[in-house]
Amino acid sequence: MAIHGANREGKLTATVVCWILGNGCLFPWYSMVTSFDYFGDIFPKYHPGRILPLVCQPFALGTFAILTYNVAKINTRRRNLLGYFIFFIGSLMVPVLDIATSGEGGIGTYIGVCLISSAYGVANALVEGGLVGDLSLMCPEFMQSFLVGLSFAGALTSALRLITKVAFENSKNGLRKGAMMFFAISVLFELLCLLLYAYIFPKLPIVKYYRAKAASEGSKTVSADLVAGGIQTLPSNQNLTPTLERWQAAEEDLKYMDRLSNKELFVQNMDFAITVLLIYVLSFSIFPGFLSEDTGKHGLGTWYGIVLIATFNIWDLIGTYIPLIECLKLRSRKGLLITSLSRFLLIPCFYFTVKLGDQGWMIMLTSILGLTSGYLTVRVLTVAPKGYKGPEQNALGNFLVLFLAMGIFVGVTLDWLWLIGKGW
Repeated sequence: MAIHGANREGKLTATVVCWILGNGCLFPWYSMVTSFDYFGDIFPKYHPGRILPLVCQPFALGTFAILTYNVAKINTRRRNLLGYFIFFIGSLMVPVLDIATSGEGGIGTYIGVCLISSAYGVANALVEGGLVGDLSLMCPEFMQSFLVGLSFAGALTSALRLITKVAFENSKNGLRKGAMMFFAISVLFELLCLLLYAYIFPKLPIVKYYRAKAASEGSKTVSADLVAGGIQTLPSNQNLTPTLERWQAAEEDLKYMDRLSNKELFVQNMDFAITVLLIYVLSFSIFPGFLSEDTGKHGLGTWYGIVLIATFNIWDLIGTYIPLIECLKLRSRKGLLITSLSRFLLIPCFYFTVKLGDQGWMIMLTSILGLTSGYLTVRVLTVAPKGYKGPEQNALGNFLVLFLAMGIFVGVTLDWLWLIGKGW
């Protein structure tokens, strides 16, 4: 589809905003993940590296399932704004809870942190599913930028964690100061995302164009975004409804205009859904729990777990950029599925490396895990929504993110199997 030259500047701005929104979708959670050394220090008996992801994912998965089932009726704008607001409040509550308890551990404080982790799960389901569905209506560059932002959040928080560990390592309460700095940054970042999504993104010309086009194809989810963007007319090359007011009046007639049912969409894209599921089952059966707790004692000492998590995040980010090289794009649906299955060979590799290998081999395996995770995720989510109308693209995007969440939930559950034979 051709886009008028006047919108090219809007496309660049929208791409940058999508990148920032992707960062904001996971920055609070990665702030918690990269602070596991702090949480492990004040909650040494409660396995925070495993418990926090485990309490987060059922809430994420349940919210994903409900939203995906009702995706055609949901106001996407309100959904995404609510998600970023929950991230903002959750990030604010971590330092508030820490100050209120003077950085002391205990079961009460741990329950509070678990509740915040659960809130992050709900917020992630609102934002990630909402934005993947929303961006599926638009050009692939926006989806690519959003997914790169998701991965960059992990790399950024890991880099900041390494910096704060160096800065505060020899100071009193150094772990606490570094962790609280993370969440202070997270509060500001989520506020930025709220403002960008509420006031900047919907008013960009190219975003208004794609949303109006989706509306002309029968999408109800973009109605609030059209109003926020100040759209009064649909694209000139559409002959369906010339004004927003008339489109809203006729939306019931347009609602399912030649639209595939959710079951038909799922059947046609089952291989993509299974691929996403397998990617995240493997990744989260190793990251972050296994990497933060089960890699033994090595020359890097207390830095080892942080370095491994940073390695995963950095290579995951690199993996999201590889598809920008045309000759390295994996386009075959069967190829994506086979590649995701082959990654399970990493499990025995990690097992024997812990038993017999050294930290160099572990870092190499972690790099492969992160690289393949980022690459395959981008390829699936940018290839799958093609060839459908606006409402179908939105629904398919939500379906794929639902299976992504299912994969994370299964993965963090299977992660506990690494403890067999080790005791608690």
